[in-house]
Amino acid sequence: MNQELENKAEELEQTLAKQLELLKRDSEDWIKIGGIALAGGLIAMAILKTKKRKKNKSTEKALALLEKEGLLTEEIKERLKHKPKSSGFFPTLGQRLMVLGLAYAKEKYLPNLFSTGSEEDAPTGNEKNQ
Repeated sequence: MNQELENKAEELEQTLAKQLELLKRDSEDWIKIGGIALAGGLIAMAILKTKKRKKNKSTEKALALLEKEGLLTEEIKERLKHKPKSSGFFPTLGQRLMVLGLAYAKEKYLPNLFSTGSEEDAPTGNEKNQ
């Protein structure tokens, strides 16, 4: 009985070792993918920061020039510093209509897209008689 327990314990240890090895191999792939995603995100963030800094620098130059010339007003300052807002109700209406149109097309045409035109779908003469 003691020998059986030792054999069973050895088998379980080997199984656990194999599972840990598989987990390590699989996690290496996930770590690589995560590292690539993290690096891509950092690069994108750096690019966006440099673009924003460049835009802010040109805005500050324009503000300084206008102030130097004496043409700087609060309205101009607000326009240069803040992003323009959306142009109202109609662009969102167009987007909503496009989404509705796509949903309608999906419901109407997608089920029939892959059908082969089998006899089940085709009308038969028996339907008139029934």
